[in-house]
Amino acid sequence: MSDDDVPPVILGDTPGSFPHGVLAERHPAIIRQVREAFPYDPAVRGALDALLESCADGVVPPLPEDAPDRERWRSWGLDAHAGRSWHDIPWLWAESYFYRQLLQAVGYFGDGPWQGVDPFRPFKLAELDAPETGQELAALDGLATRPADERARALLHGSLWGNRADLGFRLSDADARHRSAAPGLVADDSETLWSLLPAASGASGVLCLVADNAGRELVPDLLLAAHLLAHGRIGRVVLYVKPYPYYVSDATTADVVDALRTLTAAPGEAAAYGRRLWAAMADGSLALRVHPFAAAPSPYAEMPGDLRAEFAAATLTIMKGDLNYRRLVGDRLWPPTTPFADVTAHFPGPVVALRTLKSDVITGLSPATEKALDAAEGQRWRTAGTRALIQART
Repeated sequence: MSDDDVPPVILGDTPGSFPHGVLAERHPAIIRQVREAFPYDPAVRGALDALLESCADGVVPPLPEDAPDRERWRSWGLDAHAGRSWHDIPWLWAESYFYRQLLQAVGYFGDGPWQGVDPFRPFKLAELDAPETGQELAALDGLATRPADERARALLHGSLWGNRADLGFRLSDADARHRSAAPGLVADDSETLWSLLPAASGASGVLCLVADNAGRELVPDLLLAAHLLAHGRIGRVVLYVKPYPYYVSDATTADVVDALRTLTAAPGEAAAYGRRLWAAMADGSLALRVHPFAAAPSPYAEMPGDLRAEFAAATLTIMKGDLNYRRLVGDRLWPPTTPFADVTAHFPGPVVALRTLKSDVITGLSPATEKALDAAEGQRWRTAGTRALIQART
């Protein structure tokens, strides 16, 4: 694909657009919710208020000279973007840096009493404690008697649609939790996915599973991993999580532990899954991986060499969620019929995207699918969280 065929990166400078709404409405809502979730001291509350003001009508602030990751952010473009309007820089960069600034405001990286305290933890725990989580786990009991392949497909779709359990998304769309998932997918390469994980007992390959959200999305991700390991579809699963709290509900190591504790404390089949996962982490067949690039404001085309080598050596990499999709294909307004294989040609190995649609970026659709969606919903199908896809590139 030539440079002339590549659309520009998405900005948040158009009033009424989805990115503009995230910057102008979602981010201030998140600040207000975080401000009330903890009994923060006046200094932290003042820093949050300053960030709120910056989001409303200010410019991108710099990082302090003593910030531990200042040089890393400079390598990611901080010098070029600091001092400019949030709306005039690439949307992916602005979103990512907003969360870094939020952590700065609450003292996450400082030496004070709030060091290392996840500002999103109350929301994440509420997800795990919700009645819906218990209902979903109870469904595992009925699934236990089904054939292994049928269970695998059900767990795959659980992982896919679990992506709707996104707190940041729901903050900007109060009706999202009440809408049912659409029964159909806009693209379905699930057979290709299964062909990359052959049903051979004792498989020795590695699955890289790049997680998205914690809570009610992470749980089905873990259930899928447990099934693939138990039935020999893969020899080892490496679960990639964020190095620090990010995008409200993105999964960290602590969130994985919380999810495992929820499973092991549940009744019935869920507890059995939890015990198997706990044992898999103990013996290394399920491993956690944290890389600084997981929180970078950059597409995967720019990933560092060590991460590229890990994905190149994997049997398959599964990218979960909307943000990972944006980073995988590039955060650009591609024509929806742009081939998924073309925009992921940079990726060093077989890759599958499991994603519920919650932003404008989309590739790999047939012309008929795009036409039907536009006719039925206008552009709403791109961002409403009621459509999903499974896309593969071998």
